Amino acid sequence: MITADAARRRYVAIAFLTWLPAGLYTAPLVLLMLDRGLSLGAIAAIGAVYSITIVVLELPTGGLSDVLGRRPVLAASAVAGLAGLALLGLTGAVWLLVLSAVLRGVARALSSGPAEAWYVDAVHAAQGRDADLGPGLARGGVAASAALGLGVLAGGLIPFLWPGAATGDPAVPDTVPSGLAVPVLLAAVCELVLLLVVLFGMPEARGSRPRFGAVLRGVPATVGTGLRLAGRDHVLVRVLLVAAATGTGLAVIELLTPAWMAVLSGGAGRGVLAYALVAAIGFAADAAGSALGVPLTRWLGSPGRAACAGTVLAALALGGLAGTAALDGWVGVVAAGAAYLLMFLGLGAAVAPVGRLLHDRVEAGERATVLSVQSLLLQLGAAAGSVALGALAAAYGPGPAFAGAGLLLAGAALTLWGLPRRRGVRPRALLLRHVGPRIPARDRPREDRIPRS
Repeated sequence: MITADAARRRYVAIAFLTWLPAGLYTAPLVLLMLDRGLSLGAIAAIGAVYSITIVVLELPTGGLSDVLGRRPVLAASAVAGLAGLALLGLTGAVWLLVLSAVLRGVARALSSGPAEAWYVDAVHAAQGRDADLGPGLARGGVAASAALGLGVLAGGLIPFLWPGAATGDPAVPDTVPSGLAVPVLLAAVCELVLLLVVLFGMPEARGSRPRFGAVLRGVPATVGTGLRLAGRDHVLVRVLLVAAATGTGLAVIELLTPAWMAVLSGGAGRGVLAYALVAAIGFAADAAGSALGVPLTRWLGSPGRAACAGTVLAALALGGLAGTAALDGWVGVVAAGAAYLLMFLGLGAAVAPVGRLLHDRVEAGERATVLSVQSLLLQLGAAAGSVALGALAAAYGPGPAFAGAGLLLAGAALTLWGLPRRRGVRPRALLLRHVGPRIPARDRPREDRIPRS
């Protein structure tokens, strides 16, 4: 068993390495496949394969982590990510790019939950169920956002700094990889580093290893238990509702902002630069917000209020984006950047308190499954938001779509205010009903005194 401080440090490192590859390959992804002769339709189909793989495997992989263990599942995620990114960086064949999308989707589904579940399990083992999870969850959020921000900036800059990358200089030997492929290959190297960190720096309690057949039988049962818990626990229902609404808001941002930036800045080239700057501001604000989650919880007195406040701020920022849709030129870009900053600041501030609400309602054997349910609902919310609010934006412009996403997110956020933290904490009236009328402490035996909750 390791100490809580050691678990926190390792969790932060794993969170950083988990999200750094995604940041590195996101910026050049579409341009790399266009450079290899694929059409936009083919690229969209490959992206759909990636998304469908995640949705299909999200719950089974969470159940697998609860049955088999956190470390083997996260190690398998790193192996799948390494293979998928190596294919993406080195091949141009369509069927191999489809295989790459499947492997990257498998990696994403496998990595959804095990690291956070391992950290919570380790802290509970070291300090008990009353341990404060907030600081570690907040630092993990900071690390993930910093990794995405640094990765996106590096992934955007490396292709232009690589020999012959910007002009396709024929003097550059064929043995030199395309500048667009370099960030992808660096992302594969990061997956290798993650694999080593997981194998050698993520200790897990040794137990009897289940047989393969037992694993296959145990996963559906674990998934079913997690789903039933998520559906009947009123706190988890509200947390998961916020996840779905957050997915809708993020989908609208990712769908509409790039083209909108091109319109505001006066061209596609300037639009790419404007969107890169706005996205970097968003990731930096998300990291700052994650660091503010714990102090915000202390100031407001409960994780429910802190999660509500952060998410409402994000919803108001979406409303602000709707207002900036009426602005033109770089004034509109600056205003959109300010709204982006506030939105991701709010979402980041909600990470730690939402995590505390969730983990205080689940046990170790169902933790990764419930995290997978949360991730699945975020993605389903994103899919629904892309379709519904995308159609709204096509008909009436981006303003109504941003406003609709903000209203949905605000409505979900308000359900978090005043939520209890611990499962099983009952109101005073119910407690008195079960233990009878209150007897003064001096008149009852010591062993019969009821501890204060």
